[in-house]
Amino acid sequence: MEYKDYYKILGVEKSASQDEIKKAYRKLAMKYHPDKNKGDKSAEEKFKEINEANEVLSDPDKRKKYDEMGSNWQYYTQAGGNAEGFDWAKYANRGQGGQSYTFEGDLGDIFGNSGYSDFFDMFFSGFGGRPTSKRKSGRSTRRTSKGQDFEAVLEITLEEAYKGGAKFFSFNNQSIKLNLKPGIKDGQVLKLAGKGGAAAGSGQAGDLLLRIKIKKDAVYEVSGNDLYADLHVNLYTALLGGKAEFVTFKGKIKVDIQAGTKNGKSLRLSGLGMPVYGSKDSFGDLYLKIIIDLPRNLSEKEISLFKELQALRK
Repeated sequence: MEYKDYYKILGVEKSASQDEIKKAYRKLAMKYHPDKNKGDKSAEEKFKEINEANEVLSDPDKRKKYDEMGSNWQYYTQAGGNAEGFDWAKYANRGQGGQSYTFEGDLGDIFGNSGYSDFFDMFFSGFGGRPTSKRKSGRSTRRTSKGQDFEAVLEITLEEAYKGGAKFFSFNNQSIKLNLKPGIKDGQVLKLAGKGGAAAGSGQAGDLLLRIKIKKDAVYEVSGNDLYADLHVNLYTALLGGKAEFVTFKGKIKVDIQAGTKNGKSLRLSGLGMPVYGSKDSFGDLYLKIIIDLPRNLSEKEISLFKELQALRK
């Protein structure tokens, strides 16, 4: 039986951290993914091989068992032995806590449809309580494993987050339609079942964990379900009172400005904030900060009138 060097397959050192193993796997999985190499049998076999390597090295218990076995195998071959003469049975089908797994009949027959190599099936099938299923013959066999879960970031505008609706994007050569609920939050993670990595053999594809990133908006700041923005008001409206226009996501509104309104005053407009995610017809509030704009390019007459006003206030 051929010994599988899983570290070499993933292109990492034996001292590699779990994060390094994860990154190496993802890079190779993207390169050799069947969707990117349709009809390429060598790429398909390579994809299966890296999935198998990741299955072992990403699991601390399997990795520990594999490292122990590998060290003994290397010692044996260096002493003049060979892989065929290595005592594989010492390590085969040994679960956690020293529990043994015994199978009737030919191992190749039992594990022939697992999607993994004979090496993997001999040493890791059933390891650590992996799920098993019964064939009609009554023999036990490991179920095909699920594909790798992938993570990605999807950027949307604040308006898209407010209104929700269909959003199309591409990932891993897939065109995906995502239906956003109104009020989705920045940093919220959506699970898209079956949109992750393909599984070896006939296993179920992994999931895509999609993190939402809301782009910085030119008008609004967001806090929870509330929106914050500036409302620019001219000097005369601030002094005498009147109305100021503001465009919300629901449309244009006219805001009442009381006479003598101070610069920096905050106005609360109920129900004009962000939709509450998953709650129909429920919204946060909109807070508008008054910014008084001073007139520019005054005419001589305007300057004269302001001077008169100044004199009256003395």
